[in-house]
Amino acid sequence: MAADRGAGNSTVLLILSVLDQGERYGYELIRELERRSEKVFQFQEGTLYPVLHRLENQGYVTAERKTGENGKERRYYRITPAGKKQLAAERESWARFSAAVNRVIGGEQHAFS
Repeated sequence: MAADRGAGNSTVLLILSVLDQGERYGYELIRELERRSEKVFQFQEGTLYPVLHRLENQGYVTAERKTGENGKERRYYRITPAGKKQLAAERESWARFSAAVNRVIGGEQHAFS
């Protein structure tokens, strides 16, 4: 359904937006989304990793195994040039979707139009 397009892609928009500012490993990405959203977005690993793998398969992110400061090996995800283009498209789609929602819920001015 067309009405679902903006809301349905919000996870991709959120993930690519964070990765656009630097590479992250999965748990770090979860915590950053939680922090930036003031705990509105609380992803579970079982939700995040399938999306990251799909984005990797689509060529929007790459993953590289690295050893962190604590000596633990992790997969770090980084946005690709194709991912940056997709992020721009996701942002545009979100802007259209949120503007439409705001027009619908805009209050009295639209109640009897």
